[in-house]
Amino acid sequence: MPHLGGAHIPFIEALPFVGLLLSIALGPIFARRLWHAHYGWAAAAWAIMALALLIPTEGFAPTWTALSQTIFAEYLPFILMLFALYTAAGGIVVSDFDRATPLTNTLLLALGALAASIIGTTGASMILIRPLLQANAKRRHQVHVVVFFIFLVANIGGVLTPLGDPPLFFGFLRGVDFFWPLRTLWPVWLFACLILLALFYAIDLYFARRENDGHQKPAFDLSVRGLPNLVLIVAVVLVIVLSAGWHPGIAFGAFGVRFELQNLLCDAALAGIGLISLAITPKADREANHFSWAPLEEVAKLFAAIFICIIPVMAMLEAHAQGPFAPVIASLSHADGRPNDIAYFWATGLLSSVLDNAPTYLVFFGLAGGDPTTLMGPLAKTLAAISLGAVFMGALTYIGNAPNFMVYAMARRARVSMPGFFGYMAWSCAILLPLFILVTLLFLR
Repeated sequence: MPHLGGAHIPFIEALPFVGLLLSIALGPIFARRLWHAHYGWAAAAWAIMALALLIPTEGFAPTWTALSQTIFAEYLPFILMLFALYTAAGGIVVSDFDRATPLTNTLLLALGALAASIIGTTGASMILIRPLLQANAKRRHQVHVVVFFIFLVANIGGVLTPLGDPPLFFGFLRGVDFFWPLRTLWPVWLFACLILLALFYAIDLYFARRENDGHQKPAFDLSVRGLPNLVLIVAVVLVIVLSAGWHPGIAFGAFGVRFELQNLLCDAALAGIGLISLAITPKADREANHFSWAPLEEVAKLFAAIFICIIPVMAMLEAHAQGPFAPVIASLSHADGRPNDIAYFWATGLLSSVLDNAPTYLVFFGLAGGDPTTLMGPLAKTLAAISLGAVFMGALTYIGNAPNFMVYAMARRARVSMPGFFGYMAWSCAILLPLFILVTLLFLR
């Protein structure tokens, strides 16, 4: 089966990916109405350009194989998981939640950071973002609440188990012990979460006092409907875990892709869970949640283009020292051959913030030797650096992790004046980069 040779792909073929990122960043700023009306066509144009540049370099057959693999083995499972979680979470109604205080907001974020490692960053985000938006709907200052939600719930909170974030799940599939992240990374998780929660509380308290309601007491007399959907969310997690552990060895090939039975059944189960949620949830409950398909539609269109445009970029990265990223690869080792853990943390993290963090994790996992026994033993700090970079730095951009953009789209639909791509990065760089420097100095030296 033909494959892409990343060593032969010129760096210019990364330009469609760069152009797509700039379109996502600048379109809503300089052509807001035009972008929101035609973003799907713009994304499709960049994706077509990426493939058009790749075919002359690599040939039609390898390009077709890479495209098929991306669509059928990566994008469709991704969007079906989002469909199942988004649909089920949209059927859980939390009502009678009055205006939140800094304390209740902080407690919700802490709960979300813990839940992210149990039901995944996507599951925790989809469950908690609506109650958080509802609780803050009457406040004038809401942006910081959603931004810190993305930091803590959609990213950093998921570092404790393979269920938390896809990179760690892929590490688990490669042989990393299920409880290794919990045993090894909990001090860093606790350190990062406590700093962010304390900083959030101070910022939220400042804004609450400006709104003259810092003294207001929260209402804990909550009403929750749609609890069967919570069972469906747990079912999503179980389906993904079971499909990873069950390998019947039944598969067939089509479109240049190997389709394995467990993956097909997993995709069918995820689609079925979403349809079951639609069937059992009363229409009034979804209306109470202001449920709309628009956020999922936006994520589906933009991420289809992102998945396609990163094909040549990931091939370049996978070419290791023979590809355009050779200077990055060279920085991963000291002169004596020992792994440079700090370089692994920052290289994995910064690339994960703009590329799919799961394959990026796997690339650096392989560069570190790829042997899980060694990486959990003598090179445990290197594996920790790769894991922390892939999970933590997904919070630096809207596209760094799947739930980031979904939360952004849902907040916009709730009339929160969310910052654009670069505006969000101003928040994330100002708050997270100093935190990551502290993590480097305290845990990775």
